[in-house]
Amino acid sequence: MVTVLNRTKQYLKNRNYHYQKSYIRPLMTPESVYVFKFGREALNNRVIIRYSHTWTGRQRINEIDLRLHKQKHPRIFRTETELLDYLESRLPQREKKEADKDDRQTQQNKQTDASK
Repeated sequence: MVTVLNRTKQYLKNRNYHYQKSYIRPLMTPESVYVFKFGREALNNRVIIRYSHTWTGRQRINEIDLRLHKQKHPRIFRTETELLDYLESRLPQREKKEADKDDRQTQQNKQTDASK
């Protein structure tokens, strides 16, 4: 079993994110691909890890692509530490933005209910 991104999985679990993992083994390339989808309600964020094996059998991560919700171009990282640093800087901002959006929707609903 692939044991990549253990720290990232722990980070997401601590912040109440759900995740789903899957493996893709392409026929034409020596790299394997590990797809990791995560999100709070919908699994709309995606991490794609391209890894290969050394001659001793160890796993070597070649590239980590991160696509947060509705991003056109992925963020590319070399190590899991770089990925975690980026997530720690971006996810709190996104959570705050979503909370503000929910607050505005509840205020609008209260105003429409009061006007009826």
